[in-house]
Amino acid sequence: MEKRILGRTGREVGVVGLGAWQLGADWGEVGEDEALAVLRSAVDGGVTFIDTADVYGDGRSERIVGKLLKEHQGLTVASKMGRRVEQKPENYTLDNFRAWNDRSRENLGVDTIDLVQLHCPPTEVYSTDAVFDALDTLVQEKRIAAYGVSVETCAEALTAIARPNVASVQIILNAFRLKPLDEVLPAAAEAGVGIIARVPLASGLLSGKYDENTTFGADDHRNYNRKGEAFDVGETFSGVDFETGLEAVRRLRPLVPEGATMAQFALRWIIDQPGVSVVIPGARNPEQVAGNVGAAELTPLTGDQLAAVRAVYDELIRPQVHDRW
Repeated sequence: MEKRILGRTGREVGVVGLGAWQLGADWGEVGEDEALAVLRSAVDGGVTFIDTADVYGDGRSERIVGKLLKEHQGLTVASKMGRRVEQKPENYTLDNFRAWNDRSRENLGVDTIDLVQLHCPPTEVYSTDAVFDALDTLVQEKRIAAYGVSVETCAEALTAIARPNVASVQIILNAFRLKPLDEVLPAAAEAGVGIIARVPLASGLLSGKYDENTTFGADDHRNYNRKGEAFDVGETFSGVDFETGLEAVRRLRPLVPEGATMAQFALRWIIDQPGVSVVIPGARNPEQVAGNVGAAELTPLTGDQLAAVRAVYDELIRPQVHDRW
């Protein structure tokens, strides 16, 4: 698998990683044996970067990833912190960071976490010097090797990129969320900040496997967060109306190369964007992992294919999402 440097971490990672949200919660039940099978198949397929968070299953995802770390060396694991408390800027303190970090290090079974990211904190946090001083302290104490941020908006990303020690920015980037291409990716490349592309398949919409009859379980955020009832609505289907997303996928499908899947095409589109370090699709079984990893082997998309994605976005998707995030 092609490898790229993950921003200021200096670490080399495969371009397709694994997002471990599904292994914790909010996507329906995934048993521990199934979760470990997903992780092991990812590593066998060349994945070297795994992204988790302390809030995924209230630590379950981290603990399962920790079991994998006992089996494999040379992986880069990123976690996130901050979403287990009420979202007030005053909760983002050094004392809380140390407590959250202690818990995550215990869950993962490591002394130092490779990368810790603030997990979509309140917007004011990105402009608070004391927050980043506290993160610098965690690095000095060798609790973490590097830190980054996971953001909801492009404005938040740009504010974070301007910070001298932010190693990476995790942002929603997919064929339904093109706004980061305008300013965020160029600014990150200029600053040497890594870009971690999350929600790459728009919560599965871009897999091409859904239709108007698809339903989701009561414990699946694609059911209970359709209107942002639990967290930012942009995290579910990238904020795109489900029916509109289905129509957009139908228009994109003729662009998919022979022998490839819709999901692989969507992931390849992200890999081909200048400035992207790694894309982190999730998976619930080894078959999904194999399909995701296969995107790295596809031939880069042509200019015509990229232009066609832009045209579908401009007509159908832009009115719903471009000005919001």
